Amino acid sequence: MQTEHELHSRRMGRNLWVGGLLITFVALIFGLTVVKVTEGDIAGALKIEGTDQ
Repeated sequence: MQTEHELHSRRMGRNLWVGGLLITFVALIFGLTVVKVTEGDIAGALKIEGTDQ
């Protein structure tokens, strides 16, 4: 069995960082979309109709 080359371990680390940044970006866009659609009233949007909470 061959050992992993140093280049592959550096590339793996870089890929993890890029993946993390991509997930963060998608979460940010999703959050902004939710706020825009609910017009900032997230609590009202989560409230279930028919309850008096």
